Amino acid sequence: MRLGLFFLSLILWASCAAALDRAAIERQFQTWLQEEVWPRAKAKGVSRRTMEQAFDGVTLNWKLPDLVPPGTQAKPSEQSQAEFGSPGRYFNANAVQGTTAVGRKMAKRHASVLARVEADTGVPARILLAIWGRESGYGQVSIPHDAFRVLGTKAFMSTRAAYFTTELIAALQIVDAGHVDPRNMKSSWAGALGQPQFMPSNVLAYAVDGNGDRRADIWGSAEDTLASIGNYLKQHGWVTGRDWGFEVIVPAALSCALEGPDQGRRIQEWVDLGVTRISGRPFPAHELRGEGFLMMPAGRNGPAFVVTPNFYVLKDYNFSDLYALFVGHVGDRIQYGVGDFKAGWAAVGGLDRSDVAAMQLALEQMGHDVGGVDGLAGYKTRRSIGRWQEAVGEQPKCFPEAEMKRKLKP
Repeated sequence: MRLGLFFLSLILWASCAAALDRAAIERQFQTWLQEEVWPRAKAKGVSRRTMEQAFDGVTLNWKLPDLVPPGTQAKPSEQSQAEFGSPGRYFNANAVQGTTAVGRKMAKRHASVLARVEADTGVPARILLAIWGRESGYGQVSIPHDAFRVLGTKAFMSTRAAYFTTELIAALQIVDAGHVDPRNMKSSWAGALGQPQFMPSNVLAYAVDGNGDRRADIWGSAEDTLASIGNYLKQHGWVTGRDWGFEVIVPAALSCALEGPDQGRRIQEWVDLGVTRISGRPFPAHELRGEGFLMMPAGRNGPAFVVTPNFYVLKDYNFSDLYALFVGHVGDRIQYGVGDFKAGWAAVGGLDRSDVAAMQLALEQMGHDVGGVDGLAGYKTRRSIGRWQEAVGEQPKCFPEAEMKRKLKP
């Protein structure tokens, strides 16, 4: 009985100690705000009143991922249980069809502002709509978090503290400029703001007034949101008059390892190599003169594309091939009424990210540039797999598969 009471008291003591530790860390957080954040904010012209309003009642959010509380060490990223799935999952019917259907309604509702932004930036209305839909469901998806609580927590104790500290200062500058009340500054769990889901530094750089009220309200204004998305893409190099890309057939004799933004050639040259549009229609004449890039997100296991430099502008918005492809595809569905990709997605995936990471490490040891050992099959990993398959006399498929696990070991 006494032993049981002893262990119970230990548990209670440990619980109290943990609570006391958190309380102490909360106090450290408040001290850090005053001693580290405030001087940097003041140097950027932020007023004391803005600082106080922004952090009034703000405490740490202990539920956020990748936290490294003071006195602890960052844990190595755990990939063994993270699934590496088929790229086709990104294009599930509900997401694609829902974003398309609402996008068509929004195209009519906001026709005048869309036309104005397209004229000002060169970015087609369908692309503006597709990004808006993907990021925040055309402003209908709840953005629940207090931005200063998220950014403050991540700046104070996360694996990317320096980055988030810079973003935190930028958030204070946004409030100080009068664009939004601090309590109405809502963000995602990662600190992305408003309907376009800009990080604060991008709000400062690219958010614009689209309705003439002298505020860049990307939380409550559709006009400001669309104008800001257009401005972002324009400033990142959107080429007026060019498409984002085309679904194509890549001949079996043409290597999938030719994929990537560093292996571009004029689209006419791709045609000369036997690449054709899967629709059977010719490429537009003006596109033939422009540069194009082979993009095969599932290697030989899914649709293939010749994309233009505008595809990589979309990728600047969200660093993902699949994101850029989703935006371009949904935009086409909104404006042109096209259906699904004509080539289907094979049932690939079913691996753990640790499996893919092991393959990447093995390829690196052979001298391949896989773009980093992260368990994700970006274009550098895909084409490295293809080059390895070619070197060992196999038909290149340019995508991780389960049977490769025993062959590609570090």
